[in-house]
Amino acid sequence: MREAEFKRKTKETDIEMSLQLDGCGASTVDTGCGFLDHMLTLFAKYARVNLTVKCKGDVEVDYHHTTEDVGIVLGDCIKKALGDMKGICRYGSTLLPMDEALVLTAIDISGRSYLKLTLNMRAKKVGDFDTELVEEFFMALVRRAGITLHIKQLDGKNSHHIIEAAFKSFGLALRGAIAIDSSFKDDIPSTKGVL
Repeated sequence: MREAEFKRKTKETDIEMSLQLDGCGASTVDTGCGFLDHMLTLFAKYARVNLTVKCKGDVEVDYHHTTEDVGIVLGDCIKKALGDMKGICRYGSTLLPMDEALVLTAIDISGRSYLKLTLNMRAKKVGDFDTELVEEFFMALVRRAGITLHIKQLDGKNSHHIIEAAFKSFGLALRGAIAIDSSFKDDIPSTKGVL
């Protein structure tokens, strides 16, 4: 079982997380931010990973530290759970419709951190969640996981739909990238021999 557990405590957040890559999409998520909980639950379901998140953060300030730090710990968990990365497909992509929204996501588990996020959200907030925090979450995640991630909105105007499509498509693309290719299960998917 490819799995990881992390605990991270700062003056702003206290996070415990566990991740099983070869899961069924089960999740228990409590970050103190309902919208972030919803997005992480969707991510786990579509990535088919098992995810447990408990975060106590300074949400009386806003959700910035909670969102960024959860991204950090999820990135750490993904990297640790992947281990030596033998046999993974490495690349994953998906085109996901969510009502009027359409989002393209592509991933390379390369060991190189890069984020290209192109979302045009008209609303500054969804409920009490600042929409600009979507970028903070994914930036923190890719830095720690060592992945290249492109998320591009092709259509849409409802900010909730756009963000939901981004998290679902990220889950689906990651699912493809972390899948084991049985014909190359003992190989590192790189001509360099390492990722």
